[in-house]
Amino acid sequence: MTKFHLKKLLIVVVLASINTFITLPYVNAGNVMMIKPEKLMKTSSTSSLSATLVKDLIRLGIKVSSVTNNVTSGLKELITDKGIMYVSADGKYLIKGSVIEIKTRENITKNAIKQLRAEGLSKNRDSTISYKSPNEKFSVTVFTDITCGYCRKLHKEIDDYMAAGVTIRYMAYPRYGLRGSGFSNLANVWCADDPKKALTVAKLTKGKNVVSVDNCKSPVREHFNAGKSFGIKGTPAIILDDGTLIAGYKSAPKLIALLEKHK
Repeated sequence: MTKFHLKKLLIVVVLASINTFITLPYVNAGNVMMIKPEKLMKTSSTSSLSATLVKDLIRLGIKVSSVTNNVTSGLKELITDKGIMYVSADGKYLIKGSVIEIKTRENITKNAIKQLRAEGLSKNRDSTISYKSPNEKFSVTVFTDITCGYCRKLHKEIDDYMAAGVTIRYMAYPRYGLRGSGFSNLANVWCADDPKKALTVAKLTKGKNVVSVDNCKSPVREHFNAGKSFGIKGTPAIILDDGTLIAGYKSAPKLIALLEKHK
């Protein structure tokens, strides 16, 4: 492919963007990039990014936790608080979308986000509210919110999930962000002496009977930020231990069927 064709292809990708900020064209997730496989070094630091690029990303509201140089020489994979993104080697173009390895047809982005979720679940496991099945066959993590109708429906059926052999671990995801009663109610639930009971009461009453806890130091903020980095768009969001995301409410029989199929 000539330099002219490469330049033309890059222009097409950039024009496909529906979000453009400052000097960084931001290509939306609907785009897919096909690349030739290259095995490159990996790094967990952000030192490979220029100070100017880091500032530009911050201006976009993007916080980069690590950079992985394992995609292609033309792209750097960014692990951010908004999920997996890519930046061109010259720092001009920011891309949010899927990268596919041509030879193997492997979705590099999908695998990267699954790994990110799995690691995040493990990191936050001790701060979840867990309903353990006595005959556990599967365990899932559910991002939940008191204001969410289908979250309340799922919780009303918690005994059905446990009876079917599914352990439910809850992480908090206030849909309206880290402000207002949605956030404070979830924080007070996690700080309660009996969080499981407090969560049930909160969901049954739609948050009307949540007891305020003095000096509450909850993990809700960390859960919410983790959810954003996982690509959570709504609740309930069910995540398997390997990082696979199942969006939306699923009844116990339907969830079991999905989990059996995923084995």
